[in-house]
Amino acid sequence: MEADRTQGGRAWSIRRLDKLVSADIDALSGVLIDCVDGDGSLGFLRPLERGRARAFWEGVALAVQGGERAILVAEDERGLCGSVQLVLGLPENQPHRADVTKLMVHRRARRLGLGAALVRAAESTALGCGRDLLVLDAVTGGDAARLYARLGWVRVGDIPGFALTPRGVRCGTTVFYRDLSGR
Repeated sequence: MEADRTQGGRAWSIRRLDKLVSADIDALSGVLIDCVDGDGSLGFLRPLERGRARAFWEGVALAVQGGERAILVAEDERGLCGSVQLVLGLPENQPHRADVTKLMVHRRARRLGLGAALVRAAESTALGCGRDLLVLDAVTGGDAARLYARLGWVRVGDIPGFALTPRGVRCGTTVFYRDLSGR
């Protein structure tokens, strides 16, 4: 899957990676660090050291190689600038479902429609993997939650005090799902 766009005079593209090589891990580590520095709630506290970020992506690389995850990346003229993952390795009674996780866009590439494009690409990839029910969670009231609502994801509910922000403050999460079976 590849998508190319130009918006605001800036070109970017989205593609699925079948494996992550060292250069991808380095670039994605930079995106993750930037997002956490910008208070993106991605499961990490500030400051996020490069070694921890690399270790995370090395684990993702193994999961992608093993077919447990699918990863889509966004690139602009300066390199990788975003990603989203589908968790495919779920229990055997959920072969129709995937979890969407770790949607991230580098601060330099925001407000160009890239987040929405990554979500749409994840939906298409899920269908290509035989998954028609997607589930995710996002910080209650945050940018990502507003994005998912705008894209037609169904809000299930909120869980207060679910996690910590990168600054260590408790925040709630909102659970969403998307049924692609009638698409």
